[in-house]
Amino acid sequence: MKIYIDFDDCLCETAKHFCSLVEELFDKKVPYEDVKYFDLKRSYDLTDEQYEKMMILGHTPEALLELEETPGASKAINSWLDEGHEVSIITGRPSSAYEASRKWLDQHGLERVKLYCLNKYGRDSFIKNSDFNLELEDYYKMHFDYAIEDSPLAFKFFEHLPELKVLVYDRPWNHEAELPREGFRRCFDWETIKGIVG
Repeated sequence: MKIYIDFDDCLCETAKHFCSLVEELFDKKVPYEDVKYFDLKRSYDLTDEQYEKMMILGHTPEALLELEETPGASKAINSWLDEGHEVSIITGRPSSAYEASRKWLDQHGLERVKLYCLNKYGRDSFIKNSDFNLELEDYYKMHFDYAIEDSPLAFKFFEHLPELKVLVYDRPWNHEAELPREGFRRCFDWETIKGIVG
């Protein structure tokens, strides 16, 4: 099988880290459960300048390497790799975050997974023709059997794969999202995901 996994808030607890960062930087207390929008500027009620500062500081190598693993993620992924399945981490992080992201994976026992930066949200000027940056046209040539994703904004990236089973990692910002079709299923933890994929 070929498995797509998003990085932030599927593999690691990025939004919880940003809640702490926003409190530290701007003295704004936003409980994690109140992060209702994937648009963090809106969720944290930030100005453009505050949002930019948060995103820059939140994507430093030090900040990325501090992120907590979502419980059970590496165990499930390694079991799939041991069974011969192909796992690709496809993140919307900017390409400047690649090295720290790769290091985080390696430090969490995920040296065997492939990591790609895909410009999902129009945030980045990507390095062309690199080994780790995916252009949308290249991504759309890829095939997956399962996808694990938390962002409703990313659901459109699965429209070209009608047979794909999408496991939506339950997060506060996707509670209101309508799941587009039958193949989408909400999951609350990696144990459930592992049970579905096998």
